[in-house]
Amino acid sequence: MLDALVAGVIAGYAIAIPVGAIAALLITLGAQHGARVAAGGAFGAATVDGIYATVAVTAGAVIAPLIALVEEPLRWVSVVVLIVLGIVLAWPAFRRRTAPVAAAEVQHEKTGTAKKRVTARRLFVTVGVLTLVNPVTIIYFAALIGSSTIAADAGAPERIVFVLAAFAASLSWQLLLTTAGSVVGRVLTGPTGARVTALVGGTLVIALAVRAALAP
Repeated sequence: MLDALVAGVIAGYAIAIPVGAIAALLITLGAQHGARVAAGGAFGAATVDGIYATVAVTAGAVIAPLIALVEEPLRWVSVVVLIVLGIVLAWPAFRRRTAPVAAAEVQHEKTGTAKKRVTARRLFVTVGVLTLVNPVTIIYFAALIGSSTIAADAGAPERIVFVLAAFAASLSWQLLLTTAGSVVGRVLTGPTGARVTALVGGTLVIALAVRAALAP
């Protein structure tokens, strides 16, 4: 049981920690919407990681041959989605400002409206879907299936412990990212800080999408 716990924690951190589009997105969401709302995205990413871990320890031998068939199409779907998402994140940085006072009021109104529209539940779904088609996650999932992460003769309790440990490890890291992003958001207050956050976050997501597109 302890071996399954340790293996699950290692697997969860191994898939969550590498810097990629999901990490950049969670940091940006934390900066823009705060840790509490962005936590929905963290739970979305961790839930998908937990689903992948579940499939790996229950039906890995059956699913493994299918990974090679869907990996490439999903990679391009992910590239397109991430580019669109990057543009959406960066767009507020290019909005024109009028008079300083009016601009501050408009920014406040837009921020308030955005916070009303963006909910933890919506971010749970959005980030979850992106994690599902993220090429980095898919590649790791394929490696997890083919590895001896957990014994082939492990019983149901060990497999459950492995999945729960992987989910908990992933969630702890995703929440750390959203919390770090919220700290950045508090430092970069005001219209200028919001523009910087939007531009940096959107640009980073687009850059990671381009890297995924150019990957061999």
